[in-house]
Amino acid sequence: MSWEEEASQLGNDVSKLNIDAPVFVPGRNINAPAFVPGQQTFTPQAPAQKQEPSVGTSNAEEAMEEDKPASSNDNTTAAAAASVSQVKDQKMDSEQSEPSLQSHLMKSVKDSEMQKVASNASLLSSDADKGDDEAPSGRSAKVDTRKEHLSLVFVGHVDAGKSTIGGHLLYLTGMVDQRTLEKYEREAKEKNRETWYLSWALDTNAEEREKGKTVEVGRAYFETNKKHFTVLDAPGHKSFVPNMIGGASQADLAILVISARKGEFETGFEKGGQTREHAMLVKTAGVRQLIVLINKMDDPTVQWAEQRYEECKSKLTPFLRKCGFASSSLYFMPCSGLTGGWLRDSVPEDVCPWYRGPTLLDYLDQMPTLSRLSDAPLRLPIADKYRDMGTIVMGRIEAGRLKQGDQLLMMPNRVNVDIVGLWWDELDVSQAESGDSVKLKLRGVEEEEVSPGFVLCHQPTPCHVTDIFDAKIMILEHKSIICAGYSAVLHLHTCVEEVSIKLLICILDKKTGEKQQVRPKFLKQDQLAVVRLQVKGGNICVECYSEFPQMGRVTLRDEGRTVAIGNVVKILPPTSSVSTD
Repeated sequence: MSWEEEASQLGNDVSKLNIDAPVFVPGRNINAPAFVPGQQTFTPQAPAQKQEPSVGTSNAEEAMEEDKPASSNDNTTAAAAASVSQVKDQKMDSEQSEPSLQSHLMKSVKDSEMQKVASNASLLSSDADKGDDEAPSGRSAKVDTRKEHLSLVFVGHVDAGKSTIGGHLLYLTGMVDQRTLEKYEREAKEKNRETWYLSWALDTNAEEREKGKTVEVGRAYFETNKKHFTVLDAPGHKSFVPNMIGGASQADLAILVISARKGEFETGFEKGGQTREHAMLVKTAGVRQLIVLINKMDDPTVQWAEQRYEECKSKLTPFLRKCGFASSSLYFMPCSGLTGGWLRDSVPEDVCPWYRGPTLLDYLDQMPTLSRLSDAPLRLPIADKYRDMGTIVMGRIEAGRLKQGDQLLMMPNRVNVDIVGLWWDELDVSQAESGDSVKLKLRGVEEEEVSPGFVLCHQPTPCHVTDIFDAKIMILEHKSIICAGYSAVLHLHTCVEEVSIKLLICILDKKTGEKQQVRPKFLKQDQLAVVRLQVKGGNICVECYSEFPQMGRVTLRDEGRTVAIGNVVKILPPTSSVSTD
C-alpha cells in the first residue's frame, strides 16, 4: 500500500470518530458505556437538543433536503434521529444516577471528616498521657520536646586547658564539624600554635587567639542523650576574674580544670594561684556540683601515672571541702583535652588501668535533675546587651518563666518593655523557664538605656530596688583590719558596683551563728560578721538570699583579690534619690 492510500485510509478512520461527544466529567456518569471509536457516527445536528423539538426537526430536515440528494435523505434522517434518541436516553440515565452519586460522595466526605476528628482526638489524648517529655504532632517541638537544661562553666588556672576541653567537647558532640576544625588547625599552624586549634571553637576574637588567653566568657552549647548543656568558658587569668564571676553566676555546675603537668599544678594551687580563688568563687556564685578534671594526663611528664593523679586529688580535696563542697557534690576524673581521652571515649586499659569509671559526657548525662524556682515571680538579671535590628539583651532566668509577647518591667528604672523575640541557645522558642540562658529582643527601650545588672520582672511582682542593705559576710583575705568606711567592688548576680561599709553590726560565731560581739570597731581575716553596705552609684536590684538565692549572693573584691563573700539578709529602704533613668 502506498503512502497516498495509507493517508486516505487514516482520514477515513478519523472521520468515524465521535468528535462531538460530551466533555467527560469525573464522577458525573459512572454508568456510561465505554467509548469505542467508530462505533457510532454522529451528525453535527445531533447535539442541538436544547431547541424546541418541532423547530429543530424541521430545520434539520430542510437543510438536509437542500444539501443532499433525495435518495439519501431518508437514511440520513433515520440515523440522526436514532443517534439523538440514544443521546437523550444516556442523558436521562446520567441525570437519574447523579443524585445518588452526589449523596454517596457527600457521605464519604462526612465519613472522612469524622475519621479525621476521631484521629485528632485520639492523638491529643495519647499526647496528654505521654506528658511533657514528648511533643504532640502539629505543635512546635522546640519547647515541648527539648531536653533538661543545665549550664556548666569551665574554671581553673590560666593555661590549664579549659578552652581546649570545651572545644573538643563541641567537636565530639557534633557542634563543630570536621571542616571547621581543619580550618582552625591550618590557621593555628600558620601562627605556630599547633595545639591551640581546639580552643578556637570558644576563643573567637583575634586577641584571644593571638595570646592564647580567654578574656571574655565564651558561650556555646551541646547535647547528650538526655540533657542540653550551655557551656560558659571563663577566663583563667587573674586580670579577668570579674568576667569569670559573671560567668559563674549563670552556671548550675562547674568543671574545675587542673593541669597535671609537673610544675603547672603547683603554680595554680599555691597561694596566689587562680585554682584556689576560682573554687571559692564558684561556690559563692551558687554552683551546686563541682567536677574536677585532672587534665594533661598524656603529658610526657605524667604519662597517665596514677601517683600524680592521686597527688593532685589529695591536695585538692581538703581545700574544696573547706570551701563548702560536700563529698557527694565532688567528682574527680582524669582526662586529656588534646587527645580526647575520657571525654567521650575511654582510654585503653593498657594505658590507664587504674581508672575505669564513666567518661565526662557519660557522667554529665547521668546527673540528677536539679530543682528550679519555676513557680516563683520572674527574675532575669541582664548579663549583656547589644543592638541588632532592635534592643537585644542576654541573661539567665533565675526564677519564674516567660513567653514571647509578655509585657515585662525593667528594674530599677521601671521601664515597660515587650518581648518580641525569644531565643534559647540560638534556638527560636516560644517560652522559657527558670535555669534557661536566653536572649530577648525587647520593644519599648533603647540599647543605651539598658545596663548589665538590670533585672526583668513581671509588672505585678517587681524586684526590690535599694542602695543600702545588710549582708552576712566572711572575711577571706585581707592584710589589715576592716573598719566602717572601707570601700570595695561589689559583685551581685550580674551587677558590679562600688560599695562602702557604712556600719559594722555584729560578729557571729562561725559554728553556731550566734552573736559574739555587737557593734565591733573593726573586722579581721577569717571572721564572720553582719555589715551594712552602701552602694555609691545609686539604686540596684537586690533580693534576700532566703527568697532568691542567686539574687542575694555577695562577693567583695579589692585590689584584684577576693576580700569577702556572703549573702544579703535584710533590704532597707533606699536613701538615695539618684535614679538610673
